[in-house]
Amino acid sequence: MENLISLVNKLQRACTALGDHGEESALPTLWDSLPAIAVVGGQSSGKSSVLESIVGKDFLPRGSGIVTRRPLVLQLHKIDERREYAEFLHLPRRRFTDFAAVRKEISDETDRETGRSKQISSVPIHLSIYSPNVVNLTMIDLPGLTKVAVEGQPDSIVQDIENMVRSYIEKPNCIILAISPANQDLATSDAIKISREVDPKGERTFGVLTKIDLMDKGTDAVDILEGRSYKLQFPWIGVVNRSQADINKSVDMIAARRREREYFANTPEYKHLAHRMGSEHLGKMLSKHLETVIKSRIPGIQSLISRSIVDLETELSRLGKPIASDAGGKLYMIMEICRVFDQIYKEHLDGIRPGGDKIYNVFDNQLPAALKRLQFDKQLAMENVRKLITEADGYQPHLIAPEQGYRRLIESSLITIRGPAEAAVDAVHSILKELVHKAVGETLELRQYPTLRVEVGNAACESLDRMKEESKKATLKLVDMESSYLTVDFFRKLPQDVEKGGNPTHSIFDRYNDSYLRRIGTTVLSYVNMVCGSLRNSIPKSIVYCQVREAKRSLLDHFFTDLGKKELKQLASLLDEDPAIMERRTALAKRLELYRSAQAEIDAVAWAK
Repeated sequence: MENLISLVNKLQRACTALGDHGEESALPTLWDSLPAIAVVGGQSSGKSSVLESIVGKDFLPRGSGIVTRRPLVLQLHKIDERREYAEFLHLPRRRFTDFAAVRKEISDETDRETGRSKQISSVPIHLSIYSPNVVNLTMIDLPGLTKVAVEGQPDSIVQDIENMVRSYIEKPNCIILAISPANQDLATSDAIKISREVDPKGERTFGVLTKIDLMDKGTDAVDILEGRSYKLQFPWIGVVNRSQADINKSVDMIAARRREREYFANTPEYKHLAHRMGSEHLGKMLSKHLETVIKSRIPGIQSLISRSIVDLETELSRLGKPIASDAGGKLYMIMEICRVFDQIYKEHLDGIRPGGDKIYNVFDNQLPAALKRLQFDKQLAMENVRKLITEADGYQPHLIAPEQGYRRLIESSLITIRGPAEAAVDAVHSILKELVHKAVGETLELRQYPTLRVEVGNAACESLDRMKEESKKATLKLVDMESSYLTVDFFRKLPQDVEKGGNPTHSIFDRYNDSYLRRIGTTVLSYVNMVCGSLRNSIPKSIVYCQVREAKRSLLDHFFTDLGKKELKQLASLLDEDPAIMERRTALAKRLELYRSAQAEIDAVAWAK
């Protein structure tokens, strides 16, 4: 059983050393799951005297106002040797045999954290006392509850102390040691009031009644000690502390304990309760109860530790490894991160991740719709056909067919296809850039380094811009090719009978009549539609070849070329990890160290059994 309390002592020390004080944070806390005894009481309730009686030593600071300004985690270790000594967690290799020096160090360490401004702090002080005269026990001495702020303290000190005390005792694993003076009305006890709020059924609360010997003559505390005035699940315990005169005279604690036993044994009102009164009984009873609680909580603590280790390892893996120190290591790290990004980008294009299908939508819907919206009818209206045919004939009208007129009509119609072709190039370019931003966001490693994230995104977009320009040139060339050389077979297959306007014996004026011009417009429209059908298939091929294929093949080639020329300092600037992530990784590593240490300690106790 003693191993269990020692185990919790080790875990509490590890928690404090690695920054787990049970405060609200984004990190999992082991501190809150550890059973502990919190000592609660108002100022001048005799709280310090009770602790010193249990320990059997004068070691706590005394004075007026708020003396305890930080939680004191007091761990008692029963040893066989006669020598008594104390150790502080913040002074790991120093043993204190003079307990007056312990008192001074508590005050000094408090001032180191809070200054001399009488402020309070939630960061605990860890004190271990080794003695043959103590029981194995751990208690947390909290600042005394107060009703008014004294000079030098902020007005909020009353609420600040209450909030700190409440943060400890409201946790279900906390055992509350509520200290109340017998010479005051129990209804006004600060300790009972706040304990009742967090533990209304009294299932976690031990009531301790101090200053019984200072009650007015003719009064006694029997009703309280027998649980009639205020019932708790555990019996009330009365203690008789040393008087201020005894303290001033440095009366020995052993003698004080003997006097306490004699008081309860010889006082008629309390004689029947003497077997469960006094600080010695209080210490033994708390030790036994703490052992029982720890034993019941161990399985849950083991489960919490195992879950937390998995969660911490997962997040540390997600945050990535610390940055390499040499240029080669930094370059390799950057290249590896870029490869991950490049792979994610390709997966978007290949359909493994969403987004690549939008490119097909451009080819299958947007481009055909844009071609269909081209108003060739206006271009081939009767007046426009007449105008272009006449202008193309010049001073000498055509003899058989208006070939130059046909060419001008076809060229003026085909040039309008450049618009939808350019729009298709731009639409695919926008999609490719959008996928870059998606891939950057999905590359977890890039979240670690803001500058590298920006540089990779910019480099990828610059490459896409170059690919867009090449694609636009190639795609517009396809359109221009159709204008520069007409498909002769299309015109050879046209009927040349008299009704279709192919008879050269008609007068020149007949050849400019509406029917004749209408037939020319219809022929040109058929040819232009044929070309549109062809370009609808060839434009996507050009875009995919110049943009999509190149993006998959060489998106970061220019970036890699520039990267190889950078010096160590420039590489380091790319790996300027977000300070918040660095802090998070450090905090997670410390917390993981704590949980692994806790797991090893619990396993050691289990194997010892």
